[in-house]
Amino acid sequence: MSKLSLIAAAGGAAVILTALLPAAPASAQRREISEIEVFGNDPCPRSTDDEVVVCARKPESERFRIPEKLRQGGTLQQRQSWANRATAIETYGRTGINSCSPVGPGGWTGCTEQLINQAFRERREQDEGDTAPEQ
Repeated sequence: MSKLSLIAAAGGAAVILTALLPAAPASAQRREISEIEVFGNDPCPRSTDDEVVVCARKPESERFRIPEKLRQGGTLQQRQSWANRATAIETYGRTGINSCSPVGPGGWTGCTEQLINQAFRERREQDEGDTAPEQ
């Protein structure tokens, strides 16, 4: 068989397979699909001839919450900035005055300072968490 006859046979087979597949009706090809989230007992809008409406029902408690995709997740360590992590790494293993460690002279002197700084950090994080997100 020559290359030309192989190409013609393959083209003919493609035409036959296309003819065997069922065609979608014209009305199904023009319909739009709308995906809507409804909360609690809210009614789902009715579908029309030109539009199919698909409703996802969520509990009433989710109505005014930030969408799950946009919520912060993970532990504090995963959400913490690199600047705060670097500060923690710099102070790791320090001994002596203002280090809050039992090693070296005056190691106990930094403990009060650490507690105060930690309280300020926690308060700042709490205030940032209580504010509404910017839009």
